[in-house]
Amino acid sequence: MSVLQIPTRPVSVAGRLRWALADGWTVVRRNLAHLKSQPGQLIAELVFPAVMVLMFGYVFGSAIPIPGGGNYREYLMPGLFGMTAFTGVLATATVVAQDAGRGVMDRFRSMPMARSAVPFGQTGADIITGALAMAGMVVCGFAIGWRPHEGPARTMAAFGLLVLLRYAISWGGVLLGLMIKEETLDKLVPLIFPITMVSNSFVPTGGMPTWLRVIADWNPVSAIVAACRDLFGSPGTTGSAHLVWPLAHPVVATLLWSIVLLVLFVPASVHRYRTVDH
Repeated sequence: MSVLQIPTRPVSVAGRLRWALADGWTVVRRNLAHLKSQPGQLIAELVFPAVMVLMFGYVFGSAIPIPGGGNYREYLMPGLFGMTAFTGVLATATVVAQDAGRGVMDRFRSMPMARSAVPFGQTGADIITGALAMAGMVVCGFAIGWRPHEGPARTMAAFGLLVLLRYAISWGGVLLGLMIKEETLDKLVPLIFPITMVSNSFVPTGGMPTWLRVIADWNPVSAIVAACRDLFGSPGTTGSAHLVWPLAHPVVATLLWSIVLLVLFVPASVHRYRTVDH
């Protein structure tokens, strides 16, 4: 009579890391497989940028002056890249909350898998879907006349920063999804969008009231948008008389914001997954 062998937890650090990565990749593939049967999330992420490009680029663009001159749609595209990187937190939180509410997380906990694998798998899948959405936005940008002007190296650096920031923010989405039920997340949408709007994404911050300009200038969304405009060579990178440190050094500021978010959210998300019973 054969005996069922249950995998035991590796003892060494390298063994535990390989175990977590292997299990995390399994969760990534599971989430991507769900997109094939339920593609609504991916379609929404692809359609939303196109709607924003049309609404802001053509409806509002003619009424918004650009510091130093230039085409508003070229000014707009880095703002939309930064905005969608940040709002991805809601998509991640929704997927996690759905799994938690349907008991999927409990089934994961009952299996002989690394406890950190599920949060890592969720954020890994988000990077892939986020990259597809970003590619769709690039297509929209080229269609309306946007072009990167600083060469392939700086262009790839800009997209690298966007992916890094989205990955860091997706960990906040995992924590949010583990803390809040699915039906409550919809009520948070009006709270997320002001964070992206109070920034330099759509308009220069120089015309804002002083108290609001301070918030906008120190908003991490403003840092990633300024970094992208600089690396893409888009309009709006000069002509500001009130450059605070994050806007004067946007690439470094984006890297620091990403590190801070990862340091805060990665251990908090893993701890929440391990300890909270849904």
